[in-house]
Amino acid sequence: MEPIQATSPTVPAGSAAVPHDWLSAGLYYDYRQAANPVRPGLTEPIRYHRWGPELHGHGPTAVLPLDLSAALGCDGPATSPGLAAHFLRLLPGEGLKAAAAATSSLFYVLRGAGQLERPGDALGAPLSLSWSQGDLFVLPAGADPLLQASEESVLYWVHDAPLLHYLGVLPSVPRFTAVHYPAARQEEALQQLLADPSAARSNRLSILLAHAELPATRTVTHTLWAMLGVVPDGVTQPPHRHQSVALDLIIDCDPGCYSLVGTELGPDGTILNPTRIDWEPGGAFITPPGHWHAHVNRSGRMARLLPIQDAGLHTHLRSLDIRFSSGLGGEG
Repeated sequence: MEPIQATSPTVPAGSAAVPHDWLSAGLYYDYRQAANPVRPGLTEPIRYHRWGPELHGHGPTAVLPLDLSAALGCDGPATSPGLAAHFLRLLPGEGLKAAAAATSSLFYVLRGAGQLERPGDALGAPLSLSWSQGDLFVLPAGADPLLQASEESVLYWVHDAPLLHYLGVLPSVPRFTAVHYPAARQEEALQQLLADPSAARSNRLSILLAHAELPATRTVTHTLWAMLGVVPDGVTQPPHRHQSVALDLIIDCDPGCYSLVGTELGPDGTILNPTRIDWEPGGAFITPPGHWHAHVNRSGRMARLLPIQDAGLHTHLRSLDIRFSSGLGGEG
């Protein structure tokens, strides 16, 4: 719909300087036509997309962005309007810088081992970390870290630079301290959960990684949310939905694991006309905000996944709105 037209005053003749034009950029729309601009050709909806492990299976040391900025109509690289995901592939003895103007960077080591070095700057002291397969670590705003591999390595890297670019800002202060979540400690927490008989009634079998400095959101950074999840063989995890976008990494699975996603539920609590997204170990896919999603495992053994979301930001804004099907509530 074209905007409602309004007249603009003329600039008086003979003015010594051209004053700022306060009016000509102002538009007026009928609310009924403009209240929800998320539609194709205007504010592009977030659509389903997946990337296979072949993206990072071979080749030189490189940053491999999962870039959907053209489809989203925003500046890139961006995987969602507020987040950018990448695979980092490193050959033995080589390194690369993970450069981003971001407040939060999250790294998960899909395979390999190496070292992180970040020089000190105005935002913080130098940092050094040895990492290996299954480790997860988060960094606040600061100098670009250098990742060096002692063996062939692939890391999954998610940061919030697209959000800052949209706001027209640069990070000026760290909002949390850097934290390392070693694979062994993640596994210990997961096994404690699996040993709890009540966990079988949960909507998801998952460990949320949180930061002690962020007690109000219980998230891994103030913008990012991370979950180490499993889907046992023979299980269909019931649908749930949330208004955060999920950038899902499949850590480990066999054929027969998949997600069902869709926008509506039937009377029985299952997803109507679902789209099926098959899993591959080392692959990644997007779950758009507001879409119901259920995880299914018919593979013969347990599968593992790592969804990364902008749910820290949504929790702060009180807009996460997580909902569960089949009568499961917020503790599901």
